[in-house]
Amino acid sequence: MAASAPLASLTELLPNVRRMRAKRFLVGSVVIAAAVSYLIYAGIRETSVYYLSIEEFSAQKEALVGKRLRVSGRVERGTVDWNAGTLDLRFALGGMTERSDDGRSGLLPVEFRGILPDMFGEGRGVIVEGVYRPDNTFAAGSILTSCPSKYAPETPAS
Repeated sequence: MAASAPLASLTELLPNVRRMRAKRFLVGSVVIAAAVSYLIYAGIRETSVYYLSIEEFSAQKEALVGKRLRVSGRVERGTVDWNAGTLDLRFALGGMTERSDDGRSGLLPVEFRGILPDMFGEGRGVIVEGVYRPDNTFAAGSILTSCPSKYAPETPAS
């Protein structure tokens, strides 16, 4: 009978061990789920940066000094200054509609250093990402170009 007493205490402990394992499994699962959720949230937050149109930017540019942001607009004709030797690019960003006047008000001067994007050109839509500086220039760290909204074949010279 003495042998049955330790056996009885083992059978009593077995449900407690199972409960402890279940609690550990549950805690581990919650920690893993929380870590994965945070990584998904952080990834989405970093890659889904909203951009402002040039009109939205102009309306609140004083409040945006020193902040990292994206601005969408069109490269104004006659403003592109590209130095291939130093990889410096300067241009003015205007609204997405073609300007009928020759005035330069409402334009955002942009400075960029790096490789010129292949599709970059005057009159082309771009999104610049960078910091708006107190000297009223936009220091771009990257330039995203957009494809034309419709295809127009080149007209042959006659």
